[in-house]
Amino acid sequence: MTLLEAIRRRYSCRAYQDKSIEQEKLDIIFEAARLAPSAKNTQDWRFVVLTDSQIKRRVAETTNRPEVFQKAGAIIAACSNSDEVMRCGQAIGPIDVAIALEHIALQAAELGLATCWIGSFDTDKVKAMLDIPADIAIIELMAMGYPADERKEPKREPVEKILCYQKWKF
Repeated sequence: MTLLEAIRRRYSCRAYQDKSIEQEKLDIIFEAARLAPSAKNTQDWRFVVLTDSQIKRRVAETTNRPEVFQKAGAIIAACSNSDEVMRCGQAIGPIDVAIALEHIALQAAELGLATCWIGSFDTDKVKAMLDIPADIAIIELMAMGYPADERKEPKREPVEKILCYQKWKF
């Protein structure tokens, strides 16, 4: 599979088989995350991987779609320990975590798994459940598992609509 094929295969899965993910696959997926670039090579991401069904259920209940996410083979709490801001004014932590999460999503797709970014959850409740310290931010949750639905081709803008060269020309 080429990288572009993995990108095309990746989608936001909203239905998972109630099936565990093999440890070997998790190891490969988190090796891909480990290799993600980060600002100043800070590697400021930390991942709490939830595979226990009771913990997944409790965390899923803090989201807007608990019935979907609790069946995933794993839920990842993607965290950052950086509050540093780059010279351009953007925070390092969320950007670095997003890059690593996309590495996870693409590697998962290559291994026949599906993922879904979860931004709608109760941060304080999840931090308390997982014993995440107050100074650590949960940037995103990600559900991952064997899909129980078919990927639907999402509508995408043509390249010409999202790209210009040299100056803003939109």
